[in-house]
Amino acid sequence: MSARGQFSSRLGFILAAAGSAVGLGNIWGFPTKVAENGGAAFVVMYLIMAFLLAYPVLMAELIIGRAKQTNMIDALKKISGNALGTVTGSIGAITVILILSFYAIVAGWMISYFIDAISSVFTLNIGWLTADSTARSLVFMALFLVMTCLVVIGGVSNGIERWSVRLMPTLLFLIIALIVYVSTQDGAIDGWKAFLVPDVSRVLDPDLMVDAMGQAFFSMSLGVGTMLVYGSYIQKHENLPKLGTSVALVDIGVAVLAGMLIIPAMYVALNNGVAIFENDKLISGPTLIFQVLPSLFTSMGYIGSFVAFFFFALMVIAALTSSISMLEVPVAYLVDNKGMRRRRATVYITLLVFVLSSIIVFNFGALFGLVITVTTEYSQPLLGLALCIFAGWVWKRDDILSELKQGSPEIESGLFWKIWPYYVKFICPAAIAFMFYRSVL
Repeated sequence: MSARGQFSSRLGFILAAAGSAVGLGNIWGFPTKVAENGGAAFVVMYLIMAFLLAYPVLMAELIIGRAKQTNMIDALKKISGNALGTVTGSIGAITVILILSFYAIVAGWMISYFIDAISSVFTLNIGWLTADSTARSLVFMALFLVMTCLVVIGGVSNGIERWSVRLMPTLLFLIIALIVYVSTQDGAIDGWKAFLVPDVSRVLDPDLMVDAMGQAFFSMSLGVGTMLVYGSYIQKHENLPKLGTSVALVDIGVAVLAGMLIIPAMYVALNNGVAIFENDKLISGPTLIFQVLPSLFTSMGYIGSFVAFFFFALMVIAALTSSISMLEVPVAYLVDNKGMRRRRATVYITLLVFVLSSIIVFNFGALFGLVITVTTEYSQPLLGLALCIFAGWVWKRDDILSELKQGSPEIESGLFWKIWPYYVKFICPAAIAFMFYRSVL
């Protein structure tokens, strides 16, 4: 065991990396995009984008991370040998800090609704918990950041891995239990049809394709160094392509499960008299999670309090498994590059994120949507493009093969090595650039 932290088991890494990928981007974002983009047509395109574009970039991050055994900034600097790697890595670190800044606010709302559900079980009514106020946003955002900070302070195996191994199975259990319950309610069958039967005419809609690519990158935590840093904690004897496939499959699986929960739940809400359409489109975004679904839970009577409890517990767990990986990116840089103790580095970055989140809260109308757009729709795809260029054009192919052989000696004769180097060099950059161009237009 090196002095640098490592995941102690294959399962620990898969659950931690999948936990990073499985966040609000899956549980909230994916069903929201499904609702916005005509149901099953979006599901089909998301699956295509996830496997054809997101997975190759995921593998690039994991390979770079394990080979260079350091954070994103230093890893890309080692590959490029010049300031270009430092600048790209720094943009990634800034992006992930900004993502965590708005993410903590939303996660804080999830905690407040979770506590509200607990109070409802005991027939208490604390209106402040769900009221739209600056004070509520600040308090629960701070609480969420403290939770994230405490996990990351524990380190790789005793913090990130230990909690991921507990939280991810809990998340899967909760989501499957809720799917089973919601599917037994009147109206659910219409939601299943909306989710599973595609409108073929919309599958190749350019806007839908751009949304699907953005969702695939965001839900897999790509481009900002989370997977690269986690890759740096993988032991050398592990088979990287197999690990990457496992992470991608869990991430995609949870996204699809989230859709199987949220979309039928919307139609159950419709059956119970809750409005789920706005301008002939399914309601999405914050309105879906914080108005439509709570209205559904209320319409269920007392049992709805328990359903709300389990649903928002699911949302808090999903948010936490992702936030710890985001916080780890800048923390790893301070520990690796500046020699700072993990506890101090974690506290410093947490305080920085708290300040940025507070600025967003106090200027919510102007900054919240802007930060989300800049980071997830522009910065993440461009950073994914940059990582493809580093892995496909800058880094020597022999060095990549040598790294992969440590965990898979026969890889040179396998299908992965025959396809991935060319794919990440030519197809991924071209596809990402084209999609980004369309999104800007």
